[in-house]
Amino acid sequence: MTMNNKDPLATSGLQGSAPRKVSNTGQPSEPKFLILVVDDSADNLAVISLYLQHQGYRVVTANNGEDAVNVAAQTLPNLILMDINLPGLDGLGATRKIRETEALREVPVIAITAFGTEGFQRAAYDVGVSGYLTKPIDLDRMHQLIARLLSPTGSGKLSGAI
Repeated sequence: MTMNNKDPLATSGLQGSAPRKVSNTGQPSEPKFLILVVDDSADNLAVISLYLQHQGYRVVTANNGEDAVNVAAQTLPNLILMDINLPGLDGLGATRKIRETEALREVPVIAITAFGTEGFQRAAYDVGVSGYLTKPIDLDRMHQLIARLLSPTGSGKLSGAI
């Protein structure tokens, strides 16, 4: 097996499309949402990925902007968590490229960064992010934002109290 054209799903334990699970009623359950996590810190990737998997999401990862664009195009995630400060192509540039791809144009992107200034937030929203979280990440707040962005109503509102 050659590692040159590595399948991005293979790194996350996914083998092609997710198997359909059967619910308690005997009906096939819907596949879980797929989230692309992009961060150049292996520790951040691990913590966020494990947390999301524990919440029931499928996860693929990338550790730089170019890989983020490529993995997104190959896997068509339901949502992207994008670190802004990345080596090479930064998170804003990667988000801009992702927005140029028709199949990814409407995928919610949440910016994750240590920069909480209004200028950085404005720059992130200008390239099309749907949310903005500052590091260190509050995992509960991140989960609430993800749930709101992936809600079936598309209303952007969480069900239940926050």
